[in-house]
Amino acid sequence: MLVLILAAVIWGLGAVMRTPRSARWIMIGLLLVGVIGIQLVFPEGHPLRAATGGSAALWLIVAGVAGMIWIYSRFIRGLRTRTGVDERLARQPAGRPDSFSETELNRYARHIALREVGGAGQKALKNAKVLVIGAGGLGAPALQYLAAVGVGRIGVIDGDVVENSNLSRQVIHKDAALGMPKVFSAQAEMEAQNPFVDVRPYNRRLDESIAAELFAEYDLVLDGTDNFETRYLVNVTCVTVGIPLVSGALSQWEGQLSVFAPAQGAPCYQCIFPKAPAPNLAPSCAEAGVIGPLPGVVGAMMAVEAVKLITKAGTPLLGQMIIYDALYGESRRIGIKPRADCPICAHVSA
Repeated sequence: MLVLILAAVIWGLGAVMRTPRSARWIMIGLLLVGVIGIQLVFPEGHPLRAATGGSAALWLIVAGVAGMIWIYSRFIRGLRTRTGVDERLARQPAGRPDSFSETELNRYARHIALREVGGAGQKALKNAKVLVIGAGGLGAPALQYLAAVGVGRIGVIDGDVVENSNLSRQVIHKDAALGMPKVFSAQAEMEAQNPFVDVRPYNRRLDESIAAELFAEYDLVLDGTDNFETRYLVNVTCVTVGIPLVSGALSQWEGQLSVFAPAQGAPCYQCIFPKAPAPNLAPSCAEAGVIGPLPGVVGAMMAVEAVKLITKAGTPLLGQMIIYDALYGESRRIGIKPRADCPICAHVSA
């Protein structure tokens, strides 16, 4: 009690005398050091030692906790400095594109600490607009991670409803969502994960009547569909609008991933797959099957490529394709080039 009273007196007198808070904390720290010194120097049973607790253990714990709080506060202050956000802006609502709230700073601290991302990269993520085609096997993990990393606006278009057969691999959907449109099930989970993102669900199939107008509202498209008709439509629309396409595909134990962006010197999807294969040569996941965790692996990689494109970190998979064989734990990277006679992107210059 004596120590607490002395600390309160120091703080109160400092406030009356308008002493800076930092100076008052320093004086209280010196008081704590003095108390610990008394406990360590004076013999057991000494009146002064008894009056200040009788043991150094309690005050050492207090000093340790205070030290950790100080280190954490300095860390958060450093994050603010790196993001260019001052104390006043940090308290502004999350909706401001040029600032982060205190909660957002804490949430994205691991990103901001990365040299390749930092405050500028996290701001770019917050201001980014990403459209995901399909809320199924590949879309589910991609959507979850795009929301988690703080992409400001995330659109998702899908006309299907959640079915029981989806739940072994489409982990964004829950059993309670059976029969619900996938886009609304995904929206609920994403907003529960991160209330600072703007999720825009489109409960319909993608077709030519809306593709160009919809894509023009976004900076980047992730395609997780499982049919060539939609893939070709997504590709030609991305080329027309001039935005990159992150494309993933699955079959049984194997997944593939690439970034198609003719405006950046990479091929488009139709450069590599000029014609849809015969149905019996490329069965769907429903026909051929797919191992449950594989969509999570490839979908998460799609989200990583999106983050790299938005933040300009590292080297995106432009002109490269990764093929992952989960059954044997092997990955292959192959180079891919634009086709001079491609009817979709031959006219596009990097």
